[in-house]
Amino acid sequence: MDLAFSAKDETFRREVIDFLDENWPAEYRGRKRDFTRENYIDWHKKLHAKGWAAPAWPAEYGGTDWTPTQKYIFGQEMANAETFPSLAFNTSMVGPVIYTFGSAAQKQRFLPQTLACDIWWCQGYSEPGSGSDLASLRTKAVREGDHYIVNGSKTWTTLAQHADWIFCLVRTDPDVKKQQGISFLLIDMKTPGVTVRPIITLGGDHEVNEVFLEDVKVPVENRIGEENQGWTYAKFLLLHERSNIAGVHQSRRYLKRLKDVAADQELSGSGPKLMDDPDFSRKVSEIEIDLTALEFTELRALSNEEAGKGPGAESSILKIRGTELQQRISHLAVEVAGYYAMPFQRNQGHNEYPAGPEHSVHAAARYFNGRKTSIYGGTNEIQRNIIAKAILGL
Repeated sequence: MDLAFSAKDETFRREVIDFLDENWPAEYRGRKRDFTRENYIDWHKKLHAKGWAAPAWPAEYGGTDWTPTQKYIFGQEMANAETFPSLAFNTSMVGPVIYTFGSAAQKQRFLPQTLACDIWWCQGYSEPGSGSDLASLRTKAVREGDHYIVNGSKTWTTLAQHADWIFCLVRTDPDVKKQQGISFLLIDMKTPGVTVRPIITLGGDHEVNEVFLEDVKVPVENRIGEENQGWTYAKFLLLHERSNIAGVHQSRRYLKRLKDVAADQELSGSGPKLMDDPDFSRKVSEIEIDLTALEFTELRALSNEEAGKGPGAESSILKIRGTELQQRISHLAVEVAGYYAMPFQRNQGHNEYPAGPEHSVHAAARYFNGRKTSIYGGTNEIQRNIIAKAILGL
């Protein structure tokens, strides 16, 4: 594996930096939360206009035809500029499923709108009682002529309050092995019988939702691939999702910000800084070492991709270590904030502001919200089982 970037790659890096300098809106800079639906769509469309909304897609469907190294550089510079990426539900999840398994008519109908973010997708996988054991899902789809009638519910549906469509796993055959009776449906959120109810997280955010489906009529033409083969498409999607969860670049950026704060924060009134404390410094160094090891693992995966190999069990390794490091960094942020990290939620009509420095305001919310990272996309325990089976042959 060659770790040096070529002159061509560095020229590409400069192009990315220049684009971000010119196009990442000034009013977004420095914001860490509270982005609106319109903000996400606006930025996605800027990337789409440049042809950069879906770097991993094949060029024939609107992708960039970049090398894996260029994709890596792009992700690195996006993190350095503190932007958010294009909408992952569209570009990293349902888009690849549609162009890999969808019919010609489905590709023509959905891919251009998905790429341009004219459709905002959400993911209907988890259900009450069917999270880690996703194949036990109970949302039922009964075929009646050229439609399915869908009944059930989904939970932890991220940003469903913004979504136009939802891609859902549904049970179409209850009498076979649970993995074999699942189908993959595309459902318009405006269809009668679809109800979205908010779930407010421990961090105080409305990020996730419950989605209820009551006698929802879905055309059979909205089914991806064959009936009862949805588990195959679901696993394909999760493989790509896990590869994107590691978040090495974002973790490095956040850790650097914490180091800058700790280098300026006094331990007690005057004198040594927090970064001078041996115990705190050791924690930072351990995270930096583990981040470097994770980055090399990601680069090895990129090298395999360059050689024409698709993502495999490496995606589970990246998911485990990446999410564990995200949690360790959010824990460290709470330690840096100290008592200023005590959660503060402004009530409607109140104009009070939290006490303490700016870096402490969202430390607790980020810590609480970060507990989910080792659960979604397949729990880390499940990822260890995948590694044991695929790599160790256990």
